[in-house]
Amino acid sequence: DVQLVESGGGSVQTGGTMRLSCVVSGFAFEDADMAWWRQAPEKECELVSAFRRDRGPTYSDAVKGRFTISRDNAKNTLYLQLNSLKTEDTAIYYCARGLGRVDYWGQGTQVTVS
Repeated sequence: DVQLVESGGGSVQTGGTMRLSCVVSGFAFEDADMAWWRQAPEKECELVSAFRRDRGPTYSDAVKGRFTISRDNAKNTLYLQLNSLKTEDTAIYYCARGLGRVDYWGQGTQVTVS
């Protein structure tokens, strides 16, 4: 079975840092385009960052320069380093497989910035 399991969320003060991890199983991680999405209360789900196999990382304008996506294919793990956090970064963060069409999602991890 395909699984994506996020961890690393929590509460942090404005300006703080956090690292999210997503451990995957059940498919060839090294062959997959992966992404981080987030959903804030009463807002639509937003693509935060993606890591394409052939192009590397991309970021939304809202997080560019503050967040860093990376992947460790040997550990089947996708990461998101969150720096200089703002209150507007508060959301549930989801790891996902695929771009354009996401076919698997993790369960999400809550990030709260206050």
